[in-house]
Amino acid sequence: MHIATARSPFRIFAAALAFLALTPLAQARPDLRQMSCKEAQQTLIRNGAVVFTTGRNTYDRFVTSRAYCDSWEDAVPAYQQTRDSAQCQVGFQCKEPLFGRGNRFFDD
Repeated sequence: MHIATARSPFRIFAAALAFLALTPLAQARPDLRQMSCKEAQQTLIRNGAVVFTTGRNTYDRFVTSRAYCDSWEDAVPAYQQTRDSAQCQVGFQCKEPLFGRGNRFFDD
């Protein structure tokens, strides 16, 4: 009985190791250059916010609406090259307004 207890942690460790070996690693970012415009838009709609690869060493975050932006940011239309379009409106990007909200230049 003492021997079986000693093997138990080893079996748990071996099972966990086998599970991790079979579990795929985190997927790479979806590459807009390899997707059609429609595929990119559908991926974004499914997830709400997605970080896409946009170039060899570049990536950017796209969202479906302002709900995915910080409270001080606006959602502005975002166009990007896809496999079938030079200027596909993938969705929106969160950007800080140049002059703040409400067109007020100075605080009272």
